[in-house]
Amino acid sequence: MPLAILALILSVVFAASPLLVPDFGGFDPNQFPIPQDDPPVQPAGYAFAIWGLIYLWLIVSAVYGLRRATEWSAMRPMLAVSLAIGATWLPVAMLSPIWAAILIWAMLVTALIALFRAPHADAPWAAWPVGLYAGWLSAASCVALGLLAAGYGWMSERAAGYVFVALAILLALAIQTALKRAPTYGVAVIWALIAVAVQNWGTATGVAWLALIGAVAMVVPMVRNARL
Repeated sequence: MPLAILALILSVVFAASPLLVPDFGGFDPNQFPIPQDDPPVQPAGYAFAIWGLIYLWLIVSAVYGLRRATEWSAMRPMLAVSLAIGATWLPVAMLSPIWAAILIWAMLVTALIALFRAPHADAPWAAWPVGLYAGWLSAASCVALGLLAAGYGWMSERAAGYVFVALAILLALAIQTALKRAPTYGVAVIWALIAVAVQNWGTATGVAWLALIGAVAMVVPMVRNARL
């Protein structure tokens, strides 16, 4: 029971973390040596609205999970770690894109461990909300690397768009295929990829098409998992 209560507390704290930095609207372009004003790797701004659903579903999941102290015990430790890191992410992102990238990958890894350990029973309350969370983190973690690569001059913005959108697609396909359930993981990735396509249509059309192809490809393992 203590872990179940901790998961609920951390879910609420995580959801409340934007109140600490209400003006945060993404990385400031000038946080990078090469300002990232309109990088192709980044999705359109509307896509970040998915956080509202993620926060709410994680809290509802934690409340429901109070009645599943034993059955959900395997996934809770890593989920708690991920949420605890997530609660600090926005203030860190205001200070350092590099540390923000490190933290978002830590959030992703721990969220994925929790997802793979999630019980097969109670899927809409356990695996599905964690899947949505982990799916968005999969895309966001690759975006963070793309911003660093272009922002520090390791490659051009266009090249970073191709490389890290492709990485997001390959990573997500591998995870959803191995997971064999929780199609919400794929839903979040598709949401992110379509938003990348929207952001780049008419400006970086090649990146937009890559994102759309990736979104279509994600449907295959996602739909297959939905039947399991």
